[in-house]
Amino acid sequence: MPNQELAYLKLFKEISKKINSSLDMGEILRSITENIVKTLGAKGCAIFLLDKSKNRLLYSSSYGLSEDYVNKGQIDSEKSIVETLQGKWVLISDAQTDQNIQYRDEAKKEGILSILSGPMSVKGIVIGVIRIYASKPLDLSDVEKEFITGLAEIGSIGIENARLYRHIKADHEKLINDVHQWFDFGATK
Repeated sequence: MPNQELAYLKLFKEISKKINSSLDMGEILRSITENIVKTLGAKGCAIFLLDKSKNRLLYSSSYGLSEDYVNKGQIDSEKSIVETLQGKWVLISDAQTDQNIQYRDEAKKEGILSILSGPMSVKGIVIGVIRIYASKPLDLSDVEKEFITGLAEIGSIGIENARLYRHIKADHEKLINDVHQWFDFGATK
């Protein structure tokens, strides 16, 4: 196995271990975005989670992007690289002119030329997208593509685990509160 492939495999294992050992959504997302940027030498990386009720992508985490770019505005899921939400990976070669990009002027100001946008899904259901931004044309090797795809997949599982944990914790706290109220009610009679 060539050195580059082994390095990617070791890094994937390290990131996977971190994702699987955490139930903190922010920590999981930061780990993915930061490691992708550092490993690929990309300009930035962002993860957006899908809010189906409002039909938009919600900014969840990024690394390497300016605050101005991150806060450029809401991302409409029907105007911004729609194919990704259909489960397809999409490479935008020129983000400053491509009609699939909702904020072309902001991409130009940020110095973004290329964007790789991919789905994050659990059990075949897209829960968000991961976007990798580059200031030059993206030319990824097969190993790099597999690395990114694998991180998106393991990251999706980590996100779902964190969501489930948060729901279970909230339900548990509500149950405890209800029991306390029930005992308090009984004690006042």
